[in-house]
Amino acid sequence: MPLHARHFTLGEARSLLSEILADLLRIVELKKSLESKSYDVYRHRYFGGAGPNGTGTYPEELDELVKIVKRLNEQGVLVKSLDDGLIDFPHVRENEEEVYLCYKLGEEDIMFWHPIETGFAGRRSTTEL
Repeated sequence: MPLHARHFTLGEARSLLSEILADLLRIVELKKSLESKSYDVYRHRYFGGAGPNGTGTYPEELDELVKIVKRLNEQGVLVKSLDDGLIDFPHVRENEEEVYLCYKLGEEDIMFWHPIETGFAGRRSTTEL
């Protein structure tokens, strides 16, 4: 039973990546901006937090960041790191193994995949898919 309802071929993931690259850049930019103001983005309820940092409201930048992450999640993209622009695309290999196609902001393309259980540390070349 797969963990994810949506799976991407390598071609589909690469195509979508070109469309969402600006979003990834914006996520990293927003996270840095919020941190420079000593705001912990993980306090937002979307990320499992308890609420605003004592102000009663969330900064506009945080609302924008959450909207982008939600939009990516709705497209089937898994945002793994707000700091690095690290994302995964669920994929099913020919042997029916569910894995993640992995991309980190700054890389030229989606060049890596990894088993779900190993995470980033287990990345392997997409030539081995």
